[in-house]
Amino acid sequence: MTPEGRVKAKINHILNKHKVWSFMPVPTGFQSKTIDYLCCHKGWFIGIEAKAPGKEPTRLQNFTMRLIREAGGLTFVVSTDADIDMLDAVLGETNERAR
Repeated sequence: MTPEGRVKAKINHILNKHKVWSFMPVPTGFQSKTIDYLCCHKGWFIGIEAKAPGKEPTRLQNFTMRLIREAGGLTFVVSTDADIDMLDAVLGETNERAR
């Protein structure tokens, strides 16, 4: 498994734990570019970009995440265990707020 694949496996575990609806678009030349995960959880729209440790999002990925934030959504770049812990904590908070 690639380093980014290991990060995605951890993200998938957290998303499943919190019962988050998620979609991973398959990049093709016929659609607008996007990020790795588009999610909806307890009324929140969430975008997640997975990166191998030490890697950074591209300009297009940063642009897409900015558009999501400007529209009121949340975005995450996840590459480390600390990032996974942050995602887990935020999803847990959205669970609490929905009650």
